Amino acid sequence: MPEPVNIPRPAEDRPPPPQSGHRFLIPELIVVIACVVLTKLFFDQVSWRFAGPMSMASTIAVVFIFARLRSESWSDFGLRRIAGLKAYLWVIPQILLGIFAIGATAAATNLGGEALGWWTIDVDVPEAQDRFAGLEGNLNLYLLWVGIAIFSAGIGEEVFFRGYLMRRIEGIFSPSPFTTILMVTLPAVMFGIVHFYYLGIRGAVTITVIGIVIGSLYLLYRRNLWPLMAAHALIDIIGLTARYLDLDV
Repeated sequence: MPEPVNIPRPAEDRPPPPQSGHRFLIPELIVVIACVVLTKLFFDQVSWRFAGPMSMASTIAVVFIFARLRSESWSDFGLRRIAGLKAYLWVIPQILLGIFAIGATAAATNLGGEALGWWTIDVDVPEAQDRFAGLEGNLNLYLLWVGIAIFSAGIGEEVFFRGYLMRRIEGIFSPSPFTTILMVTLPAVMFGIVHFYYLGIRGAVTITVIGIVIGSLYLLYRRNLWPLMAAHALIDIIGLTARYLDLDV
């Protein structure tokens, strides 16, 4: 009888490939986090308002270098190929769920913080300022921020905080429920910290909780980052549009 033919499974159904150089994951992670901090400090001196997006672009470049050294592709960080019309259509409710989850989490966190008296504590940093001053009615500035919302926030932040950090934490620790909790919470805390400089404690706490929700959805979506990138970008664009139109929302 002829030998059976092994048909390879589609890429979407394969488990993530093993990460080579396991013992070097921690030094790599330290280098990448140092890049986030140092580039942010540097670009603060260049343009405070746009330091975050410039820092994120620099960090993604460093992530790309490490990924190439490990023979990883962007699909390993959540940018997976979507195969077939059904899969494309399924992305739509995932995006809508992401938008609802982010918006509901932000509202619940803010209301909960007010009920607990968290926001009456004067712990906001003095440097926390309005990054979007002058946006009302300024079409050129609005379009610039929309571009940043898509490429830096929607794509860059999700690839880094969810795709990259969650994968690296998973590679460092042994598989367990505790590892899963770390995968979701540690990137979320860092996600909140990087927004502290202009949102203060209230914004940082809110963004941290949102990060936990997004990280959980990332696992629920089988590590498909596309719907979460779209949801993240759309939420930011909605906020920017309200600010541009000077709507009280």
